Amino acid sequence: MSSAVWPVVISYLLVLPFKAHGEHFEYCSTEHTKDLSNNNLTRIPSHLSNNIEYLDVSHNNISSIVHGDLSGLTQLCFLKITHCGLQHISPDAFSSNSEIKVLNISYNHLTSIPNLYLPQLRILDLSRNPYPNYGLPHSFGNLNYLSILSIGSPVATSVKVKDFVPLQNIRLKKIIFGDRTELRNYEKGVFSQLKSLQEVILKVTFCQRFDIFKDMIVDFDQTQTKKIQLIKLFPDQCSIMTDPFDAFKDLRVLSNLGIVDTWINSSVMVKLFKNVWKSSFEEIAFLNITYNEDTPDGFQLPKQNHTMNLRAFVLDGVHHHQYRYPTINTSVELINQLTYLKFSGTGMNILPCNLISAIKSLQVLDLSNNLLDDSGFWWSGCSSHKVFPALRKLSLSHNRFNDLAEIANNVNDMKFLESLDLSFNSISIGKPCFWPSHLTELSLSHNNLGDHVFRFLSPHFQKIDLSKTGLSVIPLNSISLLPRLTHLYLSFNSIQVIPADFRSPALVSLRIDQNAITFISQKTMEGLPKLKTLKADHNPFSCDCDSFWFMTELNKSLLLDWPLGYACSTPPSLSGRRLGTYEYGWLSCQPGLQAAVVLPVLFVVGAALAVTVYACDGVWYTKMLWVWIRMKRRGSKRANRLLNATFRYHAFISYSQHDSVWVGSQLVPALERSGLSLCVHERDFEPGKWIVDNIIQCVEDSYKSLFILSKNFVQSEWCNYELFFAQHRAISVNDDSLVFVLLEPIPTDSLPKKFLKLRTLLRQKTYLEWPADERKQRVFWCNLRAILQTVDQSKILKDVATDIADICPLLPVKE
Repeated sequence: MSSAVWPVVISYLLVLPFKAHGEHFEYCSTEHTKDLSNNNLTRIPSHLSNNIEYLDVSHNNISSIVHGDLSGLTQLCFLKITHCGLQHISPDAFSSNSEIKVLNISYNHLTSIPNLYLPQLRILDLSRNPYPNYGLPHSFGNLNYLSILSIGSPVATSVKVKDFVPLQNIRLKKIIFGDRTELRNYEKGVFSQLKSLQEVILKVTFCQRFDIFKDMIVDFDQTQTKKIQLIKLFPDQCSIMTDPFDAFKDLRVLSNLGIVDTWINSSVMVKLFKNVWKSSFEEIAFLNITYNEDTPDGFQLPKQNHTMNLRAFVLDGVHHHQYRYPTINTSVELINQLTYLKFSGTGMNILPCNLISAIKSLQVLDLSNNLLDDSGFWWSGCSSHKVFPALRKLSLSHNRFNDLAEIANNVNDMKFLESLDLSFNSISIGKPCFWPSHLTELSLSHNNLGDHVFRFLSPHFQKIDLSKTGLSVIPLNSISLLPRLTHLYLSFNSIQVIPADFRSPALVSLRIDQNAITFISQKTMEGLPKLKTLKADHNPFSCDCDSFWFMTELNKSLLLDWPLGYACSTPPSLSGRRLGTYEYGWLSCQPGLQAAVVLPVLFVVGAALAVTVYACDGVWYTKMLWVWIRMKRRGSKRANRLLNATFRYHAFISYSQHDSVWVGSQLVPALERSGLSLCVHERDFEPGKWIVDNIIQCVEDSYKSLFILSKNFVQSEWCNYELFFAQHRAISVNDDSLVFVLLEPIPTDSLPKKFLKLRTLLRQKTYLEWPADERKQRVFWCNLRAILQTVDQSKILKDVATDIADICPLLPVKE
């Protein structure tokens, strides 16, 4: 099989950050945190709250930790004390902190590994301390849950089997060993006694003692370790004459090899691959390496006569010692079994398609962080129908692609391509895009595309990443054009509202964090029946009734980062407050509940009012009020005419028909002989008029209304009407036009309830009683005549007319 030479152009340094302790988040909550780093502390403060779970006192001047320093922190789970000059930790320093799961005391001045009695400890970092040896105290044998250990000293140069004996029965899964210094002595079997070990990060430099390196590799292969990472394996400008990787060819368990941050020559690279091809390694990665060609023909690797296990190759971040294209000459048969290939941060500007096209089994190709553009990837020297015959995932992130329509057209030749990453490019949209039906995942994040990007997507897409693409709105019905969509990422945009008609029946994951969304409505979520994860943190939520449903009813298990990152933005008084701690007013934010409370109250009040009105003859009073209002309206229209009116009678006589004998034989003759003019209904009512109209007319034409009260009067319906109209006339003009004569004693309480005001008047006014004694009857007639007589009738008539100017007939004629 022919070989190929592919050019690489030097560009820039790419360093992939290495995080050794990111796992602590699965053990400890960061809800109750305290960051006291860079505070010039000389000891841990004693006034800290006892509910603190996460404490960071790094970059201070704390030289020791003794009993009592942390006694109040009984809930402490994560403790970080780095760069503090820490020299001493007493054995009982953590006696009150049995809940600590993560302890980081790296980068200090500890001259001995401290005794630790922490039964829940999961992660321990002791690296970068000047202890002279790696002997672990016997107390480490009680750290039954210890999973990750980082240990390394710049002055410890030897490792003995007894140093790690306390960990023999501990199910340690990961160890980070060394301090980028070279060891002088290593006893075989040190690490082979850690039977549960699964991952190793080795920070030990080798240049002369490669026998130590071989012994360590063999030890790791005897455990369950499958992944090993070698950091700073060779010092700069190290002259390597022997084969440091000779032990690789005999490995049986180790399957993943990473070489990080190291100098490596082409001659050493050849030795490495000769052994890797014979080893059990299935994955190999070079991260942030400096490559130097110290052989005239560069990297030369001839065909090997054995089966290759290698399936994945990663080259991420390359620094070239010489400014020239490296020469790589190898048999394609050695790489034709690869399924994963990554060339990132290499400065590639033209794709070596003839080499890659020979890898028939390649399924994942990552060419991110290079200098590729449309013409460099699909250049004329490549035959598109022969390239990537089995490729399923392609990453072109962090390159220089720009024409989305041209990219869509070219990927149609990749018959099995399912996922395409075009993030961090200079993509522009304009012409229509015709995507292949087999492409289901597309990432366009970190490209300035705008709100019209949805029109250039395929209905076959299942996963779309449009994070930071300049979106401000989600166009109406845009999501309905993507019926198969299961994952949608819209983070880091300027979206203010998720439309209420947002419908995506297949969507299971939605990310809308880092936008301008103030609330998420219930109608929006109803359109996402299969949603399982929602990321919506770091939005300016409004803490009012708009967010009530989101706070009280939304299943919080959907939210990836709840409650962190979810805070109020408005109103200003609640700005910065976590949504999880805000207490909403249930009644004020639920109209249905308000109606359920208010309606029964109104019903009860209304029922009570109705009962009260009925018991107090409210219906009758209402009718009378309506009559009185009509009277007032009619009176206002006739006010001017009534000002010139005069009275026809001194008094209108109201009596019961049963008392007519006394009225006709005694009352009327006695008063009329005195010159008084009386209105008696039997005599003076106008024939043909309604009785009610006659009553009203006579009351209005009389200066006084004289009521002859008796038990018969109380039982008379017509007397009641006469009493009612005269009463309202007296009250309206505020005069003393009512005169009462009692023929017989009548208790005021015996009067009908309909005349409450009259009953009050009877209690307040003086009335005349008809005496049985004839001598007293003379006084009675004198008093009655005095009440009804006037000195100057014309003057009296004028004053009274002025007072009752707004009075008119009270009721229409009653049939």
